[in-house]
Amino acid sequence: MLEAEHIRVERQDAGLYIHLNRPEKKNALSLAMYERMTALLGEAESDAAIRVVVLQGVSGCFTSGNDLADFAQLVSRPEQLDSPQNPILAFMNALARCSKPIVALVDGVAVGIGTTLLLHCDLVYCSAQASFSLPFVNLGLCPEYASSLLIPRLAGHVKAAEWLMLGETISAEEAGRFGLVNAVVNDLDTYSQQKIQRLVRQAPEAVRVCKRLLKAETKVLVEQSMTTEIEDFKKALAGPEFAEAVAAFFEKREANYSEANYS
Repeated sequence: MLEAEHIRVERQDAGLYIHLNRPEKKNALSLAMYERMTALLGEAESDAAIRVVVLQGVSGCFTSGNDLADFAQLVSRPEQLDSPQNPILAFMNALARCSKPIVALVDGVAVGIGTTLLLHCDLVYCSAQASFSLPFVNLGLCPEYASSLLIPRLAGHVKAAEWLMLGETISAEEAGRFGLVNAVVNDLDTYSQQKIQRLVRQAPEAVRVCKRLLKAETKVLVEQSMTTEIEDFKKALAGPEFAEAVAAFFEKREANYSEANYS
């Protein structure tokens, strides 16, 4: 499948629907996919006919996270992580700054950045089969893209610590209970369409002003958090714990973080 086909786009009524369309890789996000989504968010921003952006995966999966080959290419040059040319950073900035409402629909797994990006959406609905995970510490890394700021604001410190420090899978029920998603529903398509259609019927400028006001308190904090996390992420990439986590993954064993193992 061509890279261009990994993002499928639909315009329906006043909505721009972005489909992660790479089922053979569980919709893993390549750098080219990030670039395409960033461009689409720019188009939505400048098109008055678009009142809402909808992000979803295909084939019963949201996304398994970053494409490992592309991510390895990126992290081999850690100095690029905070560069404007980093496609992941460019997309996350575009997502966080988009003035149009963004709705995410999650069916199946949302791994790593697949969960992180939801924190920058406005409405998130998921199926009962959805699951979420933030396995950064599992890989000897740290939280990314303001997740260390936004998750405690959603779920409280102790639940955020559990999700981020233990890196365990979060069920749909738990995600709904702690505010990671708006609702867990059996018929995701029907339910979400009702909400999306209601949203596009609302006064568009009033919706945009409402979004701006909702984000005003945390706008600068989000930017600062992203910057701090990237710096710590870069340090972690060069550290022994990430190296051990990668080695353990490829050797199909449990990572051993004892001092003797990587001193």
